[in-house]
Amino acid sequence: MKNWAEEYANIGHSHEIFSQKLDRTVTNVVELLMLKAMTISTAESCTGGLLSELITSVPGASQVFELGVCTYSNRIKQTLLNVPERTLAEYGPVSRQVALAMVRGLKEKSGADLCISVTGLAGPGGGTPEQPVGTVYVGFAFGSTEWVSGLRLWELDAINRTSIRRHTALCAFGIAEHILAEVGNQ
Repeated sequence: MKNWAEEYANIGHSHEIFSQKLDRTVTNVVELLMLKAMTISTAESCTGGLLSELITSVPGASQVFELGVCTYSNRIKQTLLNVPERTLAEYGPVSRQVALAMVRGLKEKSGADLCISVTGLAGPGGGTPEQPVGTVYVGFAFGSTEWVSGLRLWELDAINRTSIRRHTALCAFGIAEHILAEVGNQ
């Protein structure tokens, strides 16, 4: 799978340009889902419902949006998404393994065609030298394919909680847009 995350991680230093790009990308994702008669679901930790909010801001999203859950605590990740306690203990809540378990659980619960999970450190606290604030993992399940993209958002020029959450959303929807654009073009 192409690493589209790199394409989106450093986009736009202007808030206005960034906001326009994010809005356009989300709108394109919803329109592609409608065109292809597909559905989407989200499971979010560090973005705290931002992905769901952005999807539902697009007119007609009710045709494609199945489920959006904010699974901030480990307990809810376990009970709602069936993330194994052992996975959380061994790898920590901010890990590729947990993002993958989250998206698998979401796919099982929602049955959506495209599922996206997010876990990460939006800050300002909680980071370590090994895992700095801005470490984010985005899980995807599309058809029978599952994968996780790691985002290194600590490399952004202006790092803060809002920019990390919004860049995560742009990366997630940017990758989703590429996935959906390729459906039927292969």
